[in-house]
Amino acid sequence: MVVMLVLALTACNPKDRRPGTWLSGDLVETPISDWSFTEGYQEVFIETHPWYGIPFSVTVVMATVNGNIYSPSIYSEPAVFPGNKYWNQVVADNPAVFVQIGDNLYPRRARLVTEAAEFEAAFEALAVKYPFWRNAKDNPEKRPAFVLICMDEVI
Repeated sequence: MVVMLVLALTACNPKDRRPGTWLSGDLVETPISDWSFTEGYQEVFIETHPWYGIPFSVTVVMATVNGNIYSPSIYSEPAVFPGNKYWNQVVADNPAVFVQIGDNLYPRRARLVTEAAEFEAAFEALAVKYPFWRNAKDNPEKRPAFVLICMDEVI
């Protein structure tokens, strides 16, 4: 039974709305200034690190602007970050994350986007890449409550 539990925890990647645990892939620690290679990926994964030691990973969409990668987090109702999103609560306490893009893992530092110009640039990049976000940008009355999170380089 213990072996089954360990296997389940180590092989549980997120899928769609189902969260996961540890992500796997080749660790890339060199700085990345051009994320254009990510344009072919519609979804990526973020591994967060809660206080209890078992990672919590989620599936997200992402877009790039000026050498940064951004992911939105949609709320079911207006909320103040971190609100009711578990992965947002985790990164508010511990911003160290891994972003899995394809077969690679990138160590990053999650940061809530609070500056208006940065928010608008990232929102526009999402709108260019995804029809859902284009509709949200063009129709403010249909826009979900959301925040944007930048995955900064680990320094």
